[in-house]
Amino acid sequence: MPEDVFERFAEEYDRWFEEHRAEYHAELARVRRLFPRPDSRAVEVGVGSGRFAAPLGITLGLEPSLALARMARGRGIEVIRGRGEAIPIRDGSCSSVLMVTVICFLDDPVLVFRELHRILVPGGTLVLGFIEREGEIAPKYLHERGKLRFLSRARFYASGEVRHLLGCTGFRVATIDSRAGFSVIAARKDCRDPCASR
Repeated sequence: MPEDVFERFAEEYDRWFEEHRAEYHAELARVRRLFPRPDSRAVEVGVGSGRFAAPLGITLGLEPSLALARMARGRGIEVIRGRGEAIPIRDGSCSSVLMVTVICFLDDPVLVFRELHRILVPGGTLVLGFIEREGEIAPKYLHERGKLRFLSRARFYASGEVRHLLGCTGFRVATIDSRAGFSVIAARKDCRDPCASR
């Protein structure tokens, strides 16, 4: 994950949401539609500057970037420093997990999805928002100077690939909202242990 970029250019990253309010609010609305009403056990993994967690009412976030974590704290989020590959949260202690535009920066999404599965309660909900590889947003953002700085090392996935990864790590996909190259998937933790079959 290119943490150094987010550390050095945190203010530029956060400013994008102000400069592209229509796109941001459209994505936020779609995530809100699929994310269950958060309680004190909801968490956003890769909370960034808190632009999704804060308006959704998620009060806990995980974030590796110190600069972005500071911004999220300023928006009322309690932030745990850490990475998705080794989440410092107890097994089965989260009711719901949100992860928006994070999968494209992961070195090993399977490892992260297993961690998300581990921290969720049985039947808990995971909502993923991500830029689709073959959608119209990816090439647009890659030609936008401000976004290119952050996305130049990103690996985009097709919706089918993400669904496959979720299935392999113990999730059942419940709802998919895929439009204009930005996909939102809601999946539930299967009560069966995904490791039991390995």
